[in-house]
Amino acid sequence: MGRTINLERELLKLKNPQKAKILQRFFKTGKGEYGEGDIFLGLTVSQERQAAKKYLDLSLQELQKLFNGKFHEYRMVALFILMEQYKKADEKGKEEIFQFYLKNTKNINNWDLVDLSAPTIIGNYLFNKDRKILYRLARSKSLWERRIAILSTYFFIGKNQFCDALKIAKILLRDNHDLIHKAVGWMLREVGKRNQKIEEKFLKKHYKNMPRTMLRYAIEKFSEEKRQKYLGN
Repeated sequence: MGRTINLERELLKLKNPQKAKILQRFFKTGKGEYGEGDIFLGLTVSQERQAAKKYLDLSLQELQKLFNGKFHEYRMVALFILMEQYKKADEKGKEEIFQFYLKNTKNINNWDLVDLSAPTIIGNYLFNKDRKILYRLARSKSLWERRIAILSTYFFIGKNQFCDALKIAKILLRDNHDLIHKAVGWMLREVGKRNQKIEEKFLKKHYKNMPRTMLRYAIEKFSEEKRQKYLGN
């Protein structure tokens, strides 16, 4: 675990208390908020990426220590490392990383961590496989597992496969959390960028029952006239 300790020390040396306070407000870490209790060092994404590059050989056991760490940046750096390892891994290695990721969903516990990693690892791994795990995650009590479910479909959307994104969007239509409303609306918008007819077919069935935020995100790229038509009804 010596290398992990060295990495943690490097990150601690870069801490910026002023920026940490800003990040803790931005990522809603107060009591009762979605990121309650999360603690930041105040690093930039660039600093996190640079640190990760020096430790790409860490084992999953060593990465687990980072995932269990109290600082948000430890988990972010662990994900940067994990994604790089995933890209270079053989099929067996990819499966190990996929399973490791699923065991750590409780530690992938803010939207930036989910959005960074879910398409690259979960979406990529499931592309040619059974995707039923996404439907279990979509029905989870965990906000972050539900967001992982919909964000993983971003990879499929990029390959012009929309079915799972739309099915999971339907499951999440009545979700009560704003972060899910935004994520679902975002994925619907991404479908529409590639095939607006398919997005609109979904919207015509469901837009009247959608949370307003979800709808606004979904129609963001539409013409003003079309946007107003959806928002006005």
